Amino acid sequence: MSDAQPWHGDGPVPHEPRADDRTGGGSASPSRAGAGAPPSPEEQARAICLRLLTGSPRTRKQLADALTKRGIPAEAAEEVLSRFEDVGLIDDAAFAGAWVESRHRGRGLARRALARELRTKGVDSAIVDEAVGQLDAEQEERTARELVQRKLRPTRGLDREKRLRRLAGMLARKGYPEGLALRVVRRALEEEGDDPELLDHYLPDA
Repeated sequence: MSDAQPWHGDGPVPHEPRADDRTGGGSASPSRAGAGAPPSPEEQARAICLRLLTGSPRTRKQLADALTKRGIPAEAAEEVLSRFEDVGLIDDAAFAGAWVESRHRGRGLARRALARELRTKGVDSAIVDEAVGQLDAEQEERTARELVQRKLRPTRGLDREKRLRRLAGMLARKGYPEGLALRVVRRALEEEGDDPELLDHYLPDA
């Protein structure tokens, strides 16, 4: 039996509750309407930068490129990046200094290779020069010698010319100047017992 009650008397007929009334499917309440408002470009930029910086330090240029890629307007990006610099969350000089120390110690990279890497990350040339200046010529040569010493044993058994090319090529790929690379390789081979006169055919005495 239906629950509807018969109507008696004058006046308009009471209407049945509509589906909208029962389920709240009419116009959204003010609180719900506000909940879906999208974040501003500045808020989006801050969130992107913080997420990237949480993973690892970044240069200003790297963050700027990330914001552009995600469609953040230039004005909003500039405002957020400048603010992050002001509070020290972006510091290209500190980034460059840490990069030089880490990559030289861990990978044995020379100043030339380190400078090239920093420039590809958008670090200003003056900051790059200051950062790679942490490494003096003596430190660079010591590291080159250590790298060659590690590779001497694996190259034993190769003919002299191929061995020289492999050792000098390894240093060249890490950014060491040709003169330094040849001098270090020659010295290492002489200390190992190679004949200096035979080496003269491939490596002039440096």
